[in-house]
Amino acid sequence: MRPQGANPQQRPSGTRLPGGRTIHGLSRRELLSTMSTGFGMTALSALMADPAYAGLAATPGPHHTPTAKNVVFLFMSGGVSHMDTFDPKPKLAELNGTKATLDNYTAGPNRKWLGSPWKFKQHGQSGAAVSELFPQVATCVDDLAIVRSMKSDFPLHPRSNIKLHTGRNVGGYPSLGSWITYGLGTENRDLPGYVLLDGGAVPPGGVENFSSGFLPASHQATSVAADGVPIHNLAPADMDLVQRAKLDAIIEQDRLLARSQGGDDAIESAIRNYELAYRMQSLLPDVLDLSRENAETKRNYGLEAEEREARLYGTQCLRARRLIEAGVRFVEITCAEVYGGNNGTWDQHTDLKKGHEGNARITDRPVAALVSDLKARGMLDETLVVWATEFGRTPDTGNGDGRDHHETGFTIWLAGGGARNGLVYGNTDELGVHAVEDVMTVHDLHATILHLAGLDHERLTYRFGGRDISLTDVHGRVVHDLIG
Repeated sequence: MRPQGANPQQRPSGTRLPGGRTIHGLSRRELLSTMSTGFGMTALSALMADPAYAGLAATPGPHHTPTAKNVVFLFMSGGVSHMDTFDPKPKLAELNGTKATLDNYTAGPNRKWLGSPWKFKQHGQSGAAVSELFPQVATCVDDLAIVRSMKSDFPLHPRSNIKLHTGRNVGGYPSLGSWITYGLGTENRDLPGYVLLDGGAVPPGGVENFSSGFLPASHQATSVAADGVPIHNLAPADMDLVQRAKLDAIIEQDRLLARSQGGDDAIESAIRNYELAYRMQSLLPDVLDLSRENAETKRNYGLEAEEREARLYGTQCLRARRLIEAGVRFVEITCAEVYGGNNGTWDQHTDLKKGHEGNARITDRPVAALVSDLKARGMLDETLVVWATEFGRTPDTGNGDGRDHHETGFTIWLAGGGARNGLVYGNTDELGVHAVEDVMTVHDLHATILHLAGLDHERLTYRFGGRDISLTDVHGRVVHDLIG
């Protein structure tokens, strides 16, 4: 409201507007209209300057002192057979080929027990048994915490994949990586907090596995391809000055739209993503460029392997180390579906020997190189590496050379980031049917990972649909026996 008697034509002289125009005065409305974009950008710059910036998190940062500043999640989609990798079952060898019968296990009428075609050997000072499928990972066994007592709820790939990633069996919920970046923010404001190093195939359950769900969209995974151009349309088409002007114009229009709707989180998240993409242009290509890595490092990761897929998986593992070095909070690596079907690369219902050997050949060397490289650089203590699959495989077979889905007992392992090294935790029964000792659920795994990252799984919540929702819901416990 203008003071009584004021003349709108009488303005102070010499006022300079952006762009160099000089006029003789500004009304309050003109001033706010002219400066609105600047106010928004100033506020955004202040937020982004905060290293703990985490979108809409009320109190970003750890709840307690973390042992893991970063997480690398090695997702083995399809269902790795536990009794063929990290959980030896001599009893299966004794019963191999006999009719599969067990009081607490329902097997089909023509199913038979199937012993492992691979030999196991104890390794390291811990003496943990690893099959000959993983000769390189076996050399790192004293850095691993092997969990033989995992249990899930579903023998179906999509639901089990989504459960492993989000703690739910339906889509629409944030993934583990999204929750961690929401709670902790990013260490480098010029890079995304959550990066998906795509192996070349989307696992069952689709992009819901890597979604931010109802969290701000800035916490969803940024996907980087293994082959070809890592991220399309990242290189700018214009000079920086022109690109910045275009971006400012888009942001101004988006902010006007958001204000007209009383504030819109989706629009604000889009603006944050615009800004992040703008800043990523100069740094991310350099981080993903492996040309300056020495020949020995490349060889250790398998970048000289004969098999194309092994070279690509090695590339992604080496990129994971570089991304962690650059301050990315959460990195996930998926596998290509080479020896599996459309349901995941480790999904060998038939030809178990060929499939598991092929997949192990692709992943064994790069995974071991990642663990040993992080350790050699002094990074493993603060980086948690998680090797996990959605479920295991049956100890019996219906066709003589394959195993089916099995959710009641399987194996994962952790390394670094405060996990107790040289440990074998839990057990399945003598045939590998059920987890029977120190049973660990997906919610327990999530609670433990969050704890190592400095987050309390019961306190890390987001208000949605009228209630405070967490990754673990009302479930889960921190498995302190896994913490060193």
